[in-house]
Amino acid sequence: MTIARLPALAIAIALGGCSALDPYPTYPAPANPGEVDPGPRVAICYNTVVSTLDRVQAAAQQECEPDTVATPRHTDWHMQYCPLLLPARATFTCAPKH
Repeated sequence: MTIARLPALAIAIALGGCSALDPYPTYPAPANPGEVDPGPRVAICYNTVVSTLDRVQAAAQQECEPDTVATPRHTDWHMQYCPLLLPARATFTCAPKH
């Protein structure tokens, strides 16, 4: 690789990294024993430092079926389903709209 190509490579890496911390869907946590489950569950991996709660809520709403509302249930940091840079997993239920 020539030195002339290094700036282009640096720009490509920087642009690719812009979306590296975007919230994304993952496997939801199951309902706790005895918990009444009001609907299907979705979960979003996110970084608590760079992602706003509104952005996480919007990502969860996109995963829910139409005519439902993504309702937050809980957040965990067990990291079985989310990577190190997005360690928080927010689980939502997709409850019917009233």
